Amino acid sequence: MAKHPAPQRKNPPARGRGARTRRRDDRNDSVVVIGLGRFGRALALELAEEDTEVLGIDHSAEVVQSLSGSLTHVVSADSTKEEVLRQLGVHEFDRAVVAIGSNLEASILTASLLVSFGIPNVWAKATSEAQGRILTQLGVHHVVYPEHDMGQRVAHLVRGRMLDYIEFEDDFAMVKTSPPADIVGLTLGNSGVRTRHGVTVVAVKRPGEGFTYATADTVVEEGDTIIVAGRTRQTERFSELR
Repeated sequence: MAKHPAPQRKNPPARGRGARTRRRDDRNDSVVVIGLGRFGRALALELAEEDTEVLGIDHSAEVVQSLSGSLTHVVSADSTKEEVLRQLGVHEFDRAVVAIGSNLEASILTASLLVSFGIPNVWAKATSEAQGRILTQLGVHHVVYPEHDMGQRVAHLVRGRMLDYIEFEDDFAMVKTSPPADIVGLTLGNSGVRTRHGVTVVAVKRPGEGFTYATADTVVEEGDTIIVAGRTRQTERFSELR
């Protein structure tokens, strides 16, 4: 039997108490989020909304109180202390997020402990490249830059005709946009969109309908919304076509 947050949602135990014992196999359905500022709070609440059991940890009793009843289990604790995390059963989790951004020392110490526990998937928030490098060197599996990534994404939306934009690693992106005039009325197979623009139309949405997968026989019409995929710069250029 492994120490772990109690399974009952919307009824967390009092702050500072250890997590109840539960079956080790249930770890895969749970996430521990450490640091409940704007980013950590939004993340934890979204996970809870999707019926994921969440153990939230923050040093502030006031923050913890504000989330009482919203997460499966929420405690006020010092995440830089190994014995405290073990008492809460954090070492039994398969997924953990360090959402501490402003306190560099706390972020690094907490992340180091999670990695030393052998947790298979550790995410950590970084507010600078230097912090990100340190977290990576510690062995954190996924380092995220929420402010930077959101700023970059919004900049792409502001600059072009993009309706939405997602950039992946290795210079690859997907863009939701309106079709340019030179492919309207043509089947995708005859439009030469891949040859001329270096992108692939993967889905099309008619007004009032849902998205459908695009094929070579799909005819793109004026007023459609399309999703294209390709190299980042090529998708940007394509979205700017009229």
